[in-house]
Amino acid sequence: MEEENKAVSENNSQEQVEQKESMSAENKDSEKKDRKMYPAKCSDCGADCEVPFEPEEGKKVRCNDCFRKNRPKRQFKKRMYDAICSTCNSRCKVPFRPNGTKPILCRDCYQKTKE
Repeated sequence: MEEENKAVSENNSQEQVEQKESMSAENKDSEKKDRKMYPAKCSDCGADCEVPFEPEEGKKVRCNDCFRKNRPKRQFKKRMYDAICSTCNSRCKVPFRPNGTKPILCRDCYQKTKE
């Protein structure tokens, strides 16, 4: 009896999760459809396009294609920490703060372990 109740409960919770996911997807779609679009002319290629904001005089407006081409590349610089390789005792840099609980491997020693 308990097993049946547990199975029914799990099925109900799974159905609730699926309903929430489908509702959130529908909300996102309806938000995009409800968004007011404004006619504009691309500053780069001159194509007629629509943008989700009211274009202002003197500010660049780009169509989707030109926007993607000119989007700045994101550069994430991960902080590197000085360490000493546990295998060969050479100095190296690692992308995490060594805390002494696990061995540290330099790039060369790490590659050797993968082979």
